[in-house]
Order: sequence, then C-alpha cells, then structure tokens
Amino acid sequence: MKLEDEIKQKSFANPYLRMVVNVMFTGNWLQKALSCQLKQYGVSLQQHNVLMILRGQYPNPATLGLIQERMLDRESNATRLVDKLLEKDLVTRCQCAGNRRKVDILITEKGLDLLKQTDGIMSDLEEKYRHITPSEATLVGELMDKIRDCR
Repeated sequence: MKLEDEIKQKSFANPYLRMVVNVMFTGNWLQKALSCQLKQYGVSLQQHNVLMILRGQYPNPATLGLIQERMLDRESNATRLVDKLLEKDLVTRCQCAGNRRKVDILITEKGLDLLKQTDGIMSDLEEKYRHITPSEATLVGELMDKIRDCR
C-alpha cells in the first residue's frame, strides 16, 4: 500500500520529505512486526538485539560499552536491558578479573537456545520479501547507507 494511503495524506511538499516520512514509517512498521513475533518468546526487540550481539561475541564476553556501540537502537539503556536478561537467565554478568571496573557479560546456554528458536523469524523475513529481487534489496540497503552518509 502506498504511503499516502497508509497515513491518509494526499501529497507531500517534495519527494525528499516523502522519502524521510516513508523511511520512518516503514522502520516503525518493521519494528512493530518483529516485536509482535518476539513477544511469544518473552523478549523485546532491544533485548533480542543484545542477545544477538552477545551470540556474535560468544564464547568471548562483551562489555556494556561494546553492546551499546553495536545496538541498533543506541538510545536504549544497555544496563537496564542486561538486567532484564539476567532476570530471565539469558545472560551472566561478572567482574573482569583483569580490571575490576570492567563488567563482562556472556550469553548463557538458555540465551543461545532462545536465539535458535527466534532464528526462524529472520528466515521468515527473507521469505516474506521474496517479491523484492536481490538487486532491489541491495539497492535499498545502499540507499539507506547513503541517507546516513549526510551526517
């Protein structure tokens, strides 16, 4: 469905404004869809992102700083997210032996098992968007990169 129909707006002042609104709307739409699917596993989108980062580091631990810099939503409170994951036994946290001010965070077997279950969600996304060709998907990614290049 066209953006104009989705948000009940007849037109935009220019194509750049339409692009910005479309990127924001589509990003929110994708996040909501993923959040709904993750809800059945008892984790939020941000918690899932932390688990994915920790799985990428596994078997090595990660620091809060490393998690924060790799998160998709960098405005999220990494400490609070890790605390929630600790309560669910999906991660462990311990003081680094070499530097007592540093805290190491490691994904648990339970966390790895949860990610194995949620991996299907990402696979389903690939299937869901098969109407977009690989070259179109590459172009969308490159255009998103180009949008961020104007910082």
